[in-house]
Amino acid sequence: MRPQDEWVAARRQDWDDLEQMLGPGRSFRRLPPASISRAAALYRAVSADLMRAQAAGYSPDVITLLDGLAARAHNTLYRAPPYRLRAVWELVAGDFPHTLRRYGRFFALGIALFVLPGVVGFTGALRSRAFALKILPPGMVDMMEQSYAEGFGKGREAGVNTAMAGFYVKHNIGIAFQCFATGVLFGLGSLFFLFYNGLLIGAVMGLVTAAGHGRNLLTFTCTHGAFELAAIVIAGSAGMVMGYALVDTGGRTRLASLRARGRDIVTLVMGAALMLIVAACLEGFWSPSGLPERVKWGGAVVAYLLVICYLAIAGRAAEPGADRGPPLRPGARA
Repeated sequence: MRPQDEWVAARRQDWDDLEQMLGPGRSFRRLPPASISRAAALYRAVSADLMRAQAAGYSPDVITLLDGLAARAHNTLYRAPPYRLRAVWELVAGDFPHTLRRYGRFFALGIALFVLPGVVGFTGALRSRAFALKILPPGMVDMMEQSYAEGFGKGREAGVNTAMAGFYVKHNIGIAFQCFATGVLFGLGSLFFLFYNGLLIGAVMGLVTAAGHGRNLLTFTCTHGAFELAAIVIAGSAGMVMGYALVDTGGRTRLASLRARGRDIVTLVMGAALMLIVAACLEGFWSPSGLPERVKWGGAVVAYLLVICYLAIAGRAAEPGADRGPPLRPGARA
């Protein structure tokens, strides 16, 4: 059996490395995967050293040192992640827009799948009410034509606004979830629901415009639409990312391929959900208010510029997520 001093000298470097990783302000969860693997290996080695020191009857100082080091490493590696408000800020300020830009080709495809059918729906419903009836239920056609006949110059009661804001949260998140979750069907569900919702929204706008109330509808939707429509497309894009990960696995199993993109997918979905909450608040209180039209249109310009600049610029100062691997894109291997 090796003398204690010789054994301690041979093993000291690993102990010091683990001690440094456990220093104040350090968190394994913020380390790249290679460093986390190294920390786990050091923890296992220290645990083995502890058992060896106890079996060999080494001094209490050595055993106490190893016991404390192993306990701290175990707690750091296996404890539940703390709830941090800062994590929400990190998502909003950098992770979400940065991740969306990494999957920019999916986002661009989602915009095309949403906007082009919208143009078709608008043009068709504007020219023919029969076309709108083929896409929209008859009851919905009549309701839409009547809902925007008077506009919102008088505003709504505060209690109604609050109730409608809650309804909009549920309704909009339901649409976005539909666009995202159906991506599990190898992306086909997301493709379909982006196309369908774009066509549906375009048909509604064309129908109401043909009825002579298009200005009222646009004045109502112009501000919150910047957040709502972008969020729906982002949710559908996340579904396409999920579906493509199941199609092009890059040699992994489908489950492993999905896990490799899981963090990015969750980031996109969470970001879209936050945008939908903002949209619902605007749709519940700002959009139906009695503010002058020019104020609402000015707010719409600000909202669209804010969304575009945020998605294009925010998070660029953050370090690139090299540990997550290259972003999936149509025609590329994972």
